[in-house]
Amino acid sequence: KRGDIGTSVTAYAEAWLTPGSPLESDAMTVAAYQGVGSLADAMVLGESAGKGLFVLAATSNPEAAAVQQALVQSGPRANQSVARAIIEDVHSFNQEQSGPRPFGSVGLVLGATVDLADYGIDVATAGERTPALPVLAPGFGHQGARVEDAARLFGSLAPGVIVSESRGLLGAGPTGLADAVARRAEEVRAAHV
Repeated sequence: KRGDIGTSVTAYAEAWLTPGSPLESDAMTVAAYQGVGSLADAMVLGESAGKGLFVLAATSNPEAAAVQQALVQSGPRANQSVARAIIEDVHSFNQEQSGPRPFGSVGLVLGATVDLADYGIDVATAGERTPALPVLAPGFGHQGARVEDAARLFGSLAPGVIVSESRGLLGAGPTGLADAVARRAEEVRAAHV
């Protein structure tokens, strides 16, 4: 997870998203609490390199709720929660990119264990966007969210949800990990997420 002033975020993105870099990754998680504008270069680099970014918006750690649920005081996103404003800014970036595609290159981190309505996010309509918003959804398994509830939890965002679980799977140990991952993958497929 990376978050800093724009120039630092750009350097992180160059290290992690540039093809051929020793640290090359498919995606990077970033924080936008210095403004989504501080992520602009990283979003453009990710888009041009065929990589992705996931922007923290409504996370499951309780201490973040006060900031993520706070209302923006001015500008075009005034009176929206910080989480909702991040969603709108990410959607705007994805929409401005050229060519039709099913999903944007920039997605969101939305916790599977939070009530998204508390963050000003209406799951009935939030996913009615083109291109669709990818959602990295931590909180499944050990943290309490159930895969079979993903459609209810994320509503219209569900087609873009990436079910994230680690502790529950790692509990199977080294010899049981592959079987645990295969079982969970089947459950995700059965839940149509």
